[in-house]
Amino acid sequence: MTTVIDSNVIAALWNPDDALNAAARSALDAALTRGRLIVASPVYAELMAFARRTESFLDHFFEETGIAIEWQMEERVWRAAGQAFQSYAGRRRRQRDPGPRRILADFLIGAYAARHNYPLLTLDEGIYRAAFPELKILSA
Repeated sequence: MTTVIDSNVIAALWNPDDALNAAARSALDAALTRGRLIVASPVYAELMAFARRTESFLDHFFEETGIAIEWQMEERVWRAAGQAFQSYAGRRRRQRDPGPRRILADFLIGAYAARHNYPLLTLDEGIYRAAFPELKILSA
């Protein structure tokens, strides 16, 4: 089975002081025993924003861990992400939600996993459950 990994799982893994570090490591190990691990291209782009994370660092990390990067995202993924992002924006407006805003990358990651029928390993179930009810979500 292929599992898609969200950015927040890798971020927790990289930060030994993060309270979710051990949970992220354990969840990744469990997912690896079930099959292949991949990240969608937006995860790679998001991880570049972390301090001291260069392309070279990321390429080496993914090569060493055996986590594949899926660079191609089909039209159906972009359309599904756009529809989910549109629904999310509408819910925020109706509810006048003052909380943190989500970015398009979250919806691309969820749409990629949902459209390929891959489970998503994330530390943030809420947004993905609301946006992609059919998506199988694995929690760390």
